[in-house]
Amino acid sequence: MSLGNGHNRVARPIRIIEVGPRDGLQNEPAIVPTSAKVSFVNALSRTGAAEIEIGSFVSPHAIPQLADSDEVARKMERLPGVTYSALVPNEKGLERARAAAIEKIAVFTAASETFARRNIKCGVLESIDRFAPLVAEAKRDGMTVRGYISTATHCPFEGAVDPGRVIKVMQRLLHIGIDEISLGDTIGKAAPNDVRRLLDATLPHIERSRLSLHFHDTYGMAVANVLAAWTDYGIEAFDTAAGGLGGCPYAPGASGNVATEDVVYALKASGAILTVDEQQVAAAARQISRALDRPLASRLSRIQTDRTSYEPVT
Repeated sequence: MSLGNGHNRVARPIRIIEVGPRDGLQNEPAIVPTSAKVSFVNALSRTGAAEIEIGSFVSPHAIPQLADSDEVARKMERLPGVTYSALVPNEKGLERARAAAIEKIAVFTAASETFARRNIKCGVLESIDRFAPLVAEAKRDGMTVRGYISTATHCPFEGAVDPGRVIKVMQRLLHIGIDEISLGDTIGKAAPNDVRRLLDATLPHIERSRLSLHFHDTYGMAVANVLAAWTDYGIEAFDTAAGGLGGCPYAPGASGNVATEDVVYALKASGAILTVDEQQVAAAARQISRALDRPLASRLSRIQTDRTSYEPVT
């Protein structure tokens, strides 16, 4: 199924789905001020990212770090050409998203039964049955709907995940009307061969244009995984987080998402076309790092910080 070196593909811009304001901040131990989140989203809007996931309309009791997503949506600057999306778990969340003028929502499940039960308190098939009416309602409202499939390569409780399980979940999501699917390496354990195995299995069942990949960088393999997916298979959409923000509260040991600026740099250096400015992403990451009062993990941000603080000897 591999496309080899990719020279037979039509060159199209890579879509970056910036998930820092949602997936990046949901695991922070402290509550980030709303004003800092709004500034973060506004800075990311100017980077050239195709989409920004600005928050999550889940219960404030479940994820208090994102309880102010309504306010962020009201106060942020919306630039033409940028899609602003949010995670929505249920009907109440959809009502909040509608009131906040969100144009695209995401629902979430997993390929691993144990992870689904730990994360969303129900089995995989039950989770899809639960949000099927929500998907139908959102699409009636003219919203686009994406579906997250976590643990697409490895589960923190069950180990390696058979791609056949991913296919079954993906097919059910497409059947209920999901527009696009994001496959997640939730604990950051995948290597390029795992990505190839996953894509060899799944791509016969979905158009590339409807697929996004979501890597965490626990073992330092995320950028290599992105390059393998683009170079060998022509994948054109990746979920990333400025500064390498993130983690998963239900995945022990998982580190942050792959850093947007590192992915953009690596793809451009490999000949990909992107509209994203990695220097602006790094600046946005440094901005939110001040609100978090800690340095972030991305390599490019660290390089830029070092250059900024360097004083030449005279």
